[in-house]
Amino acid sequence: MSKKNKESIPVQRLLIPDYIISLNRILKIISPFLASRFAARLFLSPFKYKLPEREKEMDARSRQTKIIVPSINREIVVYEYGESARKVLLVHGWSGSGTQLSKIANALLAHGYATISFDAPAHGKAEGKMSMMPYFIEATHHLDKLYGPFEAVIGHSLGGMASLRAVKDGLKTKKLVVIGTANSITHITREFARNMKMNEAVAKKMKAYLDTKLGQDMDTYSGAVSAEGITIPSLIIHDEDDVDVPVNCAYEINRVLENSSILITKNLGHRRILGDPGVINRITTFIAV
Repeated sequence: MSKKNKESIPVQRLLIPDYIISLNRILKIISPFLASRFAARLFLSPFKYKLPEREKEMDARSRQTKIIVPSINREIVVYEYGESARKVLLVHGWSGSGTQLSKIANALLAHGYATISFDAPAHGKAEGKMSMMPYFIEATHHLDKLYGPFEAVIGHSLGGMASLRAVKDGLKTKKLVVIGTANSITHITREFARNMKMNEAVAKKMKAYLDTKLGQDMDTYSGAVSAEGITIPSLIIHDEDDVDVPVNCAYEINRVLENSSILITKNLGHRRILGDPGVINRITTFIAV
């Protein structure tokens, strides 16, 4: 399957095996309650995959350290890439890794920046089987203490939502870039259930269970909610053909941010956008100016 064709299929459908989809269908018939619990476990379980060729250079050249984030007692793997007093924090998306934004990292190195990135708990080389967005957020705060302050923070997909929330909660940085970032957690859970061939009733039960597990309404982590009150210069990038996160999310977040600009691309989807030369040039220009 070509890269372009893959971009037309939601990443969840690409990563979740067919036998799990079949099991979900059976559980949905037997018990919506059991189906919702099974779906919730899958929702919190990132999929690991073989390191792509495009990320191998960053993986080989970066200094990697396993550390524990005290506030969540979870392991992350930190990638220190390049040597510079000017540092940019990179935050990957769900089922991603610390090298997912490697093309952006290489461009930043060429402009005199070093990057700090990480494998979130249960992602990449980090131990664990389950993860959730608060882990991403706590990891960024801990890295800010260890390596900050950062010139900019760049987050992709769920990493963008985590970056917005971290800045809202006090992470100090000069500029913020979010790429392919969702707005509504409820919408994410509904799309996940749909991709798992489940119905609306199961999706609602799953969302209610996740709210209970988190101890609060997950929608408080939605992109536009976190964007309220953020005043630093921000750049929102999204592709109109993104099948994982609808492009209207970018406009909703942009309306709330007080000092933002927006770049809408075409035919790049949710993942290829990270390696597009035009997008990367816009990012480096935004950060450097």
